Amino acid sequence: MNLIRSVLHMLWMVLTVIPWATFVVIVSPFLSSQRVYWICAGWLKTAVWGGQWILGIRYRITGMERLPQGAKDPAVLLVKHQSVWETFAMAAIMPHPLAYVFKRELLYIPFFGWAMWRMDMIHIDRAKRAEAFKQVVQQGRRVLAEGVWVIMFPEGTRIPRGEKGKYSSGGTRLAIECDAPVVPIAVTSAKVWPRKAFVKKPGVVDISIGQPIASTGRKPDELMREAEAWIETEMVRLDPDAYPTGEPTRSRLRPGG
Repeated sequence: MNLIRSVLHMLWMVLTVIPWATFVVIVSPFLSSQRVYWICAGWLKTAVWGGQWILGIRYRITGMERLPQGAKDPAVLLVKHQSVWETFAMAAIMPHPLAYVFKRELLYIPFFGWAMWRMDMIHIDRAKRAEAFKQVVQQGRRVLAEGVWVIMFPEGTRIPRGEKGKYSSGGTRLAIECDAPVVPIAVTSAKVWPRKAFVKKPGVVDISIGQPIASTGRKPDELMREAEAWIETEMVRLDPDAYPTGEPTRSRLRPGG
């Protein structure tokens, strides 16, 4: 049954993304970047909604009240990365537009990537690391000033359930450069949608939003260690079955893998 549901959900995503992305490509030259974002976020909500009704994947959120409340208040979201699910869900649940930091290669995915071209995202060339971070800071400062939140997955790749990747300080460096707080977020998506798995299973994904951490006067590595400690401690609390020793094991996966 889970295989059939997974096939149906894949068909649902393909059949909905093609007309949606085509519409975005056609109308985007005539609309503001934020208007284009919310149109694209509509498809992401559709994908998450399809996951609820077809796959039986529900979610519950704690800590929404901790998010910055002002229309222009900046934030850099640092999110635990276990599957594709949270890349869709974050845009579906957040009250502000999000600017994802992602590798340029994703832009070449038919329809999905074409729509991303039209959004005000931060795409980087990982082969040019020094230039890439300058680009992140430049674009990040601009979008944060417009009330757009930057979202980053500090582990750099999807990490198996119960494991912890190497946290990169890129997100905290950006936050310090832009004087924006970081918001740590724990997500237990691997319980229902494991890394690179085609077959998903019904269940509940917990999303826990931590207290924003001020970046003023902080050092990037120190700030990231604080965010990492909160995320990983929260993961153990939310999904204790995945952590038989009470703490995560170190993943051998490399960022981008």
